[in-house]
Amino acid sequence: MSSHGQVWTTAIRGLVLFLVLGLTFGVAMEGSNSTKRSFDVDHDNDTFVLDGKPFRYVAGSFHYFRALPKSWQNRLRTMRAAGLNVVDTYVEWSLHNPHDGIYDWKGIADLEDFIKLAQQEDLYVILRPGPYICAERDNGGLPHWLFTKYSNMQPRTSDPNYLKEVEIWYKQLMPRMQRFLYGNGGPIIMVQVENEYGVFHACDRDYLNWLRDETQKYVEDNALLFTTDIPNERIACGKIEGVFATTDFGIDRIHEIDDIWKMLRAIQPTGPLVNSEFYPGWLTHWQEENQRRDGKLVAEALDKILSYNASVNFYMFFGGTNFGFTAGANDWGYGKYTPDITSYDYDAVMDEAGGITEKYELVRNVIKEYMEVPDINVTMASRIAYGSVILKPIATVLSGMGRSTLTRGKAITAEKPQTFEELDLYSGLVLYETELPRLEIDPTLLTVNDLRDRAFVYVDEQFVGTLSRENQIFSLPLSKGWGNKLQLLVENQGRINFNVANDTKGIMGDITVQRLSGEKQKLVNWVSTAMPLDGDQILDIINKHKSIDMTDDVLNIKSHVMSNGPVVYYGEFLVGKLGDTYLNTTGWGKGVLYVNGFNLGRYWPQAGPQITMYVPKELLTLGLNSVVMLEYQLANQKIPNIASVELMSKAQLDG
Repeated sequence: MSSHGQVWTTAIRGLVLFLVLGLTFGVAMEGSNSTKRSFDVDHDNDTFVLDGKPFRYVAGSFHYFRALPKSWQNRLRTMRAAGLNVVDTYVEWSLHNPHDGIYDWKGIADLEDFIKLAQQEDLYVILRPGPYICAERDNGGLPHWLFTKYSNMQPRTSDPNYLKEVEIWYKQLMPRMQRFLYGNGGPIIMVQVENEYGVFHACDRDYLNWLRDETQKYVEDNALLFTTDIPNERIACGKIEGVFATTDFGIDRIHEIDDIWKMLRAIQPTGPLVNSEFYPGWLTHWQEENQRRDGKLVAEALDKILSYNASVNFYMFFGGTNFGFTAGANDWGYGKYTPDITSYDYDAVMDEAGGITEKYELVRNVIKEYMEVPDINVTMASRIAYGSVILKPIATVLSGMGRSTLTRGKAITAEKPQTFEELDLYSGLVLYETELPRLEIDPTLLTVNDLRDRAFVYVDEQFVGTLSRENQIFSLPLSKGWGNKLQLLVENQGRINFNVANDTKGIMGDITVQRLSGEKQKLVNWVSTAMPLDGDQILDIINKHKSIDMTDDVLNIKSHVMSNGPVVYYGEFLVGKLGDTYLNTTGWGKGVLYVNGFNLGRYWPQAGPQITMYVPKELLTLGLNSVVMLEYQLANQKIPNIASVELMSKAQLDG
């Protein structure tokens, strides 16, 4: 054969091989498209369909931001061992977007890693991106800076500014989520649109339709969009055309389950019945009893729900902790502001440390009757009593050295006090200072109008008293001769999270003193100083001041009272074996707790019911560890002139 013939033969063989391979690849692609993973609703048979087969889920809520990342996998495995096949989580906008244009996806904000771990533990995922989530979180998860950038913003409506910011946020969030959608090979089977919108006053149909379309733009047909609404007369306000509807209720309404299903059927005649928030416990506020729910009643209610072939999500299955200043607050419409406690134990199926409870065993036994429960061994962390820790005062907040470390940015002088939002301050404290006029009567009444939320009042750095939004106390007497400088140290106790548009913090109204004639004189020319109380600031104050020995005269330790402003107390303890522990705040007043520089949250044993603060083992190191208590009011001194705390092996949430 000539060389030309050989060339042609080789070319023809190559062409044939190319065509064969191309045809094979095409068939393979066609086959993969025809068998694409899918999750949908079969309205004829009132069931979910996963890859063409009937599917029912028993899910549990676990918010990644309420546990430390190193504990996530164990918590998820414990949930799977109970028989759950889905984990449900909110996405907190304010966590990932703490300041305008700044985003965080690391550490406790590593949502992508959380979803990967869920998939590894054989759990599907229900994603609830809000953008408003409630969840007993500060501002319901909406970033504080929105309300400075747009002073008249109307969130959760078709306000163009709100829509613009949600669009910007979703451009950051949703592309990260797309690879995890079920149709793309990931575990996310459902994505929520808004959150219990039916009870929100606006009932803005244009907004809901816009948010549906904005979410669908990223989700496409790779997961199912759904809504969740409280079963009442406003449930129809939360229904969105083309979006699957679910409802929510706890054991207190199980006796009216048939009526609840009828409400759901009225807005959605077919499809599976779903309780998207089945409450095995409940939230708790400061100054009230801890909320508890009987485990046997929870198990019986679960059995009742599942008997309807319904799907269900426990809210919460694992509650965790409102670390730092993330706990929100409520105002149930009666003008009564009530902040949430730091613990989000919730009397959930798993406890705050991720442990198995009696309620867990009861629930698992019910699930066994309806679904296959995997045989999985789970390990619980040891809970260790590390004993007493002696604390010494190392700085006062109002002193020069305290201010130099805890202040962020320059103090702002203006006619009116600046809000937290105007100072771009998420939480912590703001110090407001002005000069007092000559007091004509003794005593003179000081009044702070529209205080949000709690103010410690000082004159020339001497404690005078406390004002409280929570307890509706906005006035106190000032005596002549006490001094010239009025100082109001205002604490944000948590922005309202439920059914609220804006809960700006600081002092909103006029501050007055009453003159002899009865006329009220408005105080002006205020210096506003922001104190975020970040963990980095606490580590800085430890490094700078831990060797300082403050005097009794400065702190008035003999009376135990913080008469010269909040005090930073510092102590150390040794760890020979890592385990979870609980810091007992009995005897202390009110403040913020830090372990190894990490902000564990607000404590307030005088109000209760939470007495102990959960300290995860993931925060501790073998060897020396540090405790800082930033105490606002009162030091614990079981031994005269020696402040201390106890690290215990058991939680105390019912004080």
